[in-house]
Amino acid sequence: MPTPESTSVPDPDREPADDPDSTSTEGLSLVADSRRFLRAVRASEGRGHALDTSRERLADASPDELDALGPDERLAFWLNVYNAATGAALLADPERFEDRRQFFGESVVTVAGADLSLDQIEHGILRGSQWKYGLGYVPNPFPPAFVRRHRVADPDARVHFALNCGAASCPAVAAYNAADVDDQLDRAAASYLRSETVVEDGTARVPRLLLWYRGDFGGRSGIRTLLREHSVIDPDATPRIRYREYDWSLALDAFRTERERR
Repeated sequence: MPTPESTSVPDPDREPADDPDSTSTEGLSLVADSRRFLRAVRASEGRGHALDTSRERLADASPDELDALGPDERLAFWLNVYNAATGAALLADPERFEDRRQFFGESVVTVAGADLSLDQIEHGILRGSQWKYGLGYVPNPFPPAFVRRHRVADPDARVHFALNCGAASCPAVAAYNAADVDDQLDRAAASYLRSETVVEDGTARVPRLLLWYRGDFGGRSGIRTLLREHSVIDPDATPRIRYREYDWSLALDAFRTERERR
């Protein structure tokens, strides 16, 4: 079957119902702060005071505030922090991307007094302490104490379609919120898989993310199930799975507003 048309991704600039200027709960307030961090990165005029303010708010948050996050709040919060921290670092100094191993492993953001790297957020907190190079099958037995305390309890493989590390093959950037993060991740997964998968002659050439983290998706059978769920292949299809090359070219438009791109 032909590759379906791309579906919409979450609107990166829409304000959801759970993200007012002030909230009555600590959890929703932290999610709102993470969204403000991402908005400040995306707005050229915000890369001064607004960006500094949002960074300070996250750095000054207490571990108890993070503990109070519910599952959906925790997921939305860390997705936003990862994408915002990536964009802030690379927009300020694009040359950091030339040594990706160092870039992903060095501290780029401070949350609740802890200096965190992108690897710690992605593989430690969002993936539940998985080894980066374990293809989704090898846990990290010695995560830092902060990661152990604040990692998500039930990792969701769809985060791979929501995290942008600055490369051209990365998924789109959107601001996530607790109220409908499940729906947002579904739309992000469908959009990325439909736009990046080529199906022809009994073979599905899928994004390389599915190889790097295939254990997260349940191996080849899980990948086929994922493709069926998002209408990338027919419900009864069992295509061969091949993995496309990943384009590591630096691409920062995902962290800019439409006005800046023009």
